[in-house]
Amino acid sequence: MDAQEARQSSPESLPHEIPKMTLEEFLESDLEGYEYIEGELVPMPPTSGEHGDISMNLISPLNLYVRENQLGRVYAPDTGFQVGERVLMPDIAFISTDQLPVDRSKTFPVPPDLAVEVVSPTDKLYQVEEKAFAYLEAGTQLVWVIKPRSKTVTVYRSEIDITVLTRNDTLSGEEVVKGFSCQVAELFE
Repeated sequence: MDAQEARQSSPESLPHEIPKMTLEEFLESDLEGYEYIEGELVPMPPTSGEHGDISMNLISPLNLYVRENQLGRVYAPDTGFQVGERVLMPDIAFISTDQLPVDRSKTFPVPPDLAVEVVSPTDKLYQVEEKAFAYLEAGTQLVWVIKPRSKTVTVYRSEIDITVLTRNDTLSGEEVVKGFSCQVAELFE
């Protein structure tokens, strides 16, 4: 199977050996349900109900706050962002008004200002951490990694500025989503 055939396939019909593609081929394709990392297509399996609950517990108040204050846009899972030489789909993303591309009919050519990843049971923690660093390297200002098992949020501002918040802490949008905050415990209700 060549890259052309892969573009016309769904995740279920692709063979176990997924062909390599260039970033340009991936961006031109109509493949859904994949992230693009270092020339490879990485399937994104369906998430759990717990994952959905946590995502909605954050996306609802974040979206409301962003819209009321006209700060930009909040995006749900499956929205693709070009993050350096990768195309990633954060569970939640925020892009400020001044970063919003005019053409939103394709994968965003810029990384989000805020990227949120909710760790799933099938995720390997080191890969989620690699994603966090890839976001930062590409220009994302703030990354939140939500860990359901420990009920914590790891806040990445840079490779050396990392904070772990527990249920008793407040998650803040800091300078990225100025004025937004919520209790970490509320994410896990």
